[in-house]
Amino acid sequence: MSQRPVTTPVRAAHRLDEAELERHLARHVPEAAPIRAVSQFAAGQSNPTYLIEGPERRFVLRKKPPGTLLPKAHLVEREYRILAALAGTDVPVPRVHHLCEDTGIVGTAFYVMDHVEGSVDQDPAWPAQPAGDRRALYLSMADVLARLHRVDWRGLGLDDFGREGSYIARQIRRWTGQYEASQTDEIPEMDRLIAWLPERIPDDDETTIVHGDYRPGNLIVHPAEPRVAAVLDWELSTLGHPLSDLAHNCLAFSIPRGATALPGLGGADFEDLGLPAEEAYRNAYCERAGRGPIADWGFYMAFGFFRMAAICQGVYARGLGGNASAPNAHEYGERARALAVLGWEKASGAA
Repeated sequence: MSQRPVTTPVRAAHRLDEAELERHLARHVPEAAPIRAVSQFAAGQSNPTYLIEGPERRFVLRKKPPGTLLPKAHLVEREYRILAALAGTDVPVPRVHHLCEDTGIVGTAFYVMDHVEGSVDQDPAWPAQPAGDRRALYLSMADVLARLHRVDWRGLGLDDFGREGSYIARQIRRWTGQYEASQTDEIPEMDRLIAWLPERIPDDDETTIVHGDYRPGNLIVHPAEPRVAAVLDWELSTLGHPLSDLAHNCLAFSIPRGATALPGLGGADFEDLGLPAEEAYRNAYCERAGRGPIADWGFYMAFGFFRMAAICQGVYARGLGGNASAPNAHEYGERARALAVLGWEKASGAA
């Protein structure tokens, strides 16, 4: 039971000059030319992503969206760099072929990578997968995240991929600024988190590669085995604190199952779904990462919800401006508010 990523005809706001693209690919990715067909992946809010049908193989093209962009957002160049760097590690990623920073080809910078066969599901319950496979999938997800955090980033030449140390403080400042730049309505819980988080940052400080949006919706499940075949969407990757990645990965456990705003697992019967509960999943990661019990877990969860609320607010603002990459961007205003409320609940419990 697999669910291939859904593609649609290319949306009007994201049309490409296919003739110019084909000429460019013929020079730089000859296996992709001539182009047989181009479609757009339905999922994804940040960077428009396309399926390119070549003569014998399929490729994926990922580009920046059109229009005015927030500072330091939509950095497909960073995605390309981290994917290329991880190619020789035990972290499963698609093979990248070409980065084009010439905006004259498709209007913005883009890169081309292999299409990896498998399924993607935005629902953290993985309903398209057999119930008997879901626990193994969650353990694979924990294992891949632990592998990423064990990567020797200095050995990969990624010393300048981010700053070492003080990641949480810098992220709070960054997403506060991004949120305020894209704010459309008052969200009192966001104001409270913006005041609370900087005063509660834990003393522990460590640095690894972090994905930034590690969750089932950014993972390709192998078509024949219950394991992660590839990790996608590295736009937010950098050098940072590994527990921020783990907390983000665990947000779904606290989001009510069946909520209209966003998918979650909160209140679900985990045994019936064939899934581990949050604590068991967190312990599986810690075992694979070689770390002990996590202090200040409530802070990291509050931070994770705050950060996601700021991201969703940005998607909503882009939707109002007409340049979000997915058709349901208007729903993200509701998601931003719901995530902020959950974040303040975690903060109140940790205070």
